Amino acid sequence: MQELEAMILGIIQGLTEFLPISSTGHLYIGRHMFGLDEAGLLLDTMLHMGTLIAVFIFYRKEWLKIIQNPFSKLTGLLLIGTIPAVIIGFIFRDFFDELSKTGITVGWEFLITGFILFWGDQLKKGSKKMADLTYMDAWVIGSFQAAAILPAISRSGLTIFGGLLRGLDKETTAYFSFLLSTPAIIGGIVLEAGDLLCEKSHLVLDMGIWTLVIGCGFAALFGYLAIRFMIRYLQTGSLRKFSIYLWILGVFILAMQLSGKW
Repeated sequence: MQELEAMILGIIQGLTEFLPISSTGHLYIGRHMFGLDEAGLLLDTMLHMGTLIAVFIFYRKEWLKIIQNPFSKLTGLLLIGTIPAVIIGFIFRDFFDELSKTGITVGWEFLITGFILFWGDQLKKGSKKMADLTYMDAWVIGSFQAAAILPAISRSGLTIFGGLLRGLDKETTAYFSFLLSTPAIIGGIVLEAGDLLCEKSHLVLDMGIWTLVIGCGFAALFGYLAIRFMIRYLQTGSLRKFSIYLWILGVFILAMQLSGKW
């Protein structure tokens, strides 16, 4: 049963990390369904490791160029785009951790993410490509990424919105959004690993190595597929479909919470 749960959670993590619908919010729901609300930090770390593998594989050429030329413009863009999340995460980490545990705001955050995506779909079509990306563009997109530290606010959704707001075309927006996710995911893994080694180690879930590998593997596979899908989908597709899904999900979660069944 643990292997099946790990597989399902891996699929959820992989898809929702890059689809603009919030991986943290969906993992909260999945863990709640499986009775893992107070455990699973090690599993969460492995699931994030899976999505990190996915984004490294997809952007292997870009990261190879960064390693070969660490002082390139792309390196600077990623550094500038990551700074806001580092600042917000460092200052408000305990607050965000508490929200993630209780899930009290998850329903509202799904609704907010849906509204932001709907708004982004109404913005004037941009034309900026990667070569046109400025450091100010990276800072603005990174600032939206920082806001997505809230549990059910989608990181990919907000960074895509930030890119559209700055006049990037949809394909470039998705491309940079997912590339920018790499340092954010690494940061999350480092923090989770630190928790495992200190006072929060009691949150480690008693799972076998094979179970953790299954979760990581499925997160990597479906994360890779989600990246490919979104970059292609946004060339012609609309964000409204994701908005409708998030509104339905948000209302459902709120109704369950108000009825005392969640």
